[in-house]
Amino acid sequence: MLRIAVPNKGSLAETAAQMLSEAGYNGRRDPRDLVVSDPHNDVEFFYLRPRDIATYVGSGALDVGITGRDLLLDSRSTAGEIASLDFGDSTFRFAGPAGRFSELADLEGLRVATSYPGLVGTFLTGHGVTVDLVTLDGAVESAVQLGVADAVADVVSTGSTLRKAGLQIFGPVILESTAVLITSENENPGINTLLRRLQGVLVARQYVLVDYDVHVDNLDAACQAASGIESPTISSLRDPSWVAVRVMIPRLDTNSVMDRLYELGARAILVTSIHNARL
Repeated sequence: MLRIAVPNKGSLAETAAQMLSEAGYNGRRDPRDLVVSDPHNDVEFFYLRPRDIATYVGSGALDVGITGRDLLLDSRSTAGEIASLDFGDSTFRFAGPAGRFSELADLEGLRVATSYPGLVGTFLTGHGVTVDLVTLDGAVESAVQLGVADAVADVVSTGSTLRKAGLQIFGPVILESTAVLITSENENPGINTLLRRLQGVLVARQYVLVDYDVHVDNLDAACQAASGIESPTISSLRDPSWVAVRVMIPRLDTNSVMDRLYELGARAILVTSIHNARL
């Protein structure tokens, strides 16, 4: 069986479970279950702390796992990233008291609080800056106010939490993180199947099917407005001067493409969500 590590809680857990379900796998129904077998798909799921997944996969104890890129790099595990899963996005930045820091070199010899010492330490070493890392398990924005650190390195979304703590973002971006699929050096054909299925889910989320009828005189222009992945599917209608067209387009472009097709005389324009796909 393919042994898959899945986050058991946190921001990645729900979306990871949903993706695996959409990919055709049967995961746990009881949140207390730690190990679940899916014999129909020849896989076994292990529900672990997100921070531990890279360690288990890198050791070869498990074949593949879903975790954050930040957690993978912070673990310094030998596991390798094989695909981005496009959820759980986060940005890591440095922050300190307003007006005190302007560039990374200003941190030299000071204390920096973070929940990701491996990630931040590697970044600072790569930039030739030596600091005293203070490792905390969350809520690092309070470290400066409480006198534990001179600056912090943490996840930033809008920056409002840091501003409330009197901190200001400075220096370069440490990392743009997202959920990733990681693997060990174990060879298992199920890994390729899992990867194809997850990629199929991603395609389904990013694209929609558009069906419409258009006069043959406007067909070329309509196909230019929505060219599809490879080429539109064109079918004859009872009226030989009209054809039916089916095309796959990016979901974000749906309304603009529909507007353009309508301007070109297309009618009966219908949009259908895709449940899964293989390209």
